[in-house]
Amino acid sequence: MVMKKRFWGIALVLAIVLIAGGVSAEAALQLKLGHSVSDQHPYHLGAQRFKEIVEKETNGEIEIALFPNNQLGTGERDLLEGLQLGTVDLYVGSTGPMGGFEKKFMLFDFPFLFKSKEQAYSVLDGEIGQYVMGLLDKIGIKGLAWYENGFRHFRNSRRPVNTPEDVKGLKLRTMENKIHMALWRAMGADPTPMAWGEVFTALQQGTVDGQENPIPIIYVQKINEVQKHLAITGHVFSPSMIAIAKAKFDAMPKDHQAIIMKASRESALYQREQITRMENEQVEKLKELGMLVTTPDVAAFREATKSVYDEFRGELGEDAKLLDQILSEK
Repeated sequence: MVMKKRFWGIALVLAIVLIAGGVSAEAALQLKLGHSVSDQHPYHLGAQRFKEIVEKETNGEIEIALFPNNQLGTGERDLLEGLQLGTVDLYVGSTGPMGGFEKKFMLFDFPFLFKSKEQAYSVLDGEIGQYVMGLLDKIGIKGLAWYENGFRHFRNSRRPVNTPEDVKGLKLRTMENKIHMALWRAMGADPTPMAWGEVFTALQQGTVDGQENPIPIIYVQKINEVQKHLAITGHVFSPSMIAIAKAKFDAMPKDHQAIIMKASRESALYQREQITRMENEQVEKLKELGMLVTTPDVAAFREATKSVYDEFRGELGEDAKLLDQILSEK
């Protein structure tokens, strides 16, 4: 009789453990986060911090799987479409392609709009940035927090660049962003939109002469192996974002939503710190690797691209006043 009771006692404990384990496994929500660059890039470092915070504070009820290097799509536009379709849960990447989804994102694409990172952070974290981010809700994407990709600089395999004249005639890769394309056309270059995953081979084969991107992209993707000249132009500050499929976020309980928001904000601050640290270190490392670096006077570049404001400010509609507001803060 004692043995029988002991048997049923053990069976009951095992059943409880198995049931609890089954419930826990079933309750764990697995989210796929994708981005387009290397796992050494600050995007990935920010995503890792986001993952750590979410998994810790939800006690494992939410698990984040990270997919760098375009594993979930062929480029940032593809990843954004994945958010809408439900094939991607979370996105970290630039806002460059977002103008194709919501025109007001073009606000941040104008050349030489921000004079410093501090000004950019102030705008993005303030009313203007939050207003623009909120516009994504209507297309099935919820912006969570502003990351950054840094100031964009120009590099090519043909010649050193010190003036806008030096850009003339060069064929260069840009994002699929009509303001970015227009600013290079204004200087006489031939911009060609291309998914990031195709760029290294295109540079290697001479399909394009150059491309423009922030320093960490150049370094971690080893663009120095196929490009010799780097010009520190800082022509566009490239905001980035961590975003989630809105349907996925809306289906979460309120406490999980709050944790997602907190993790986004904290990881954004960490990501900004990492990209600034890397920029400062990597310019020197690129020089050591043989890249020839010039620091042009950007006043001539600013003057050469003024026509872009006239060409596109009308597409912002009544929100063109936000452009004027940012410019007046200089």
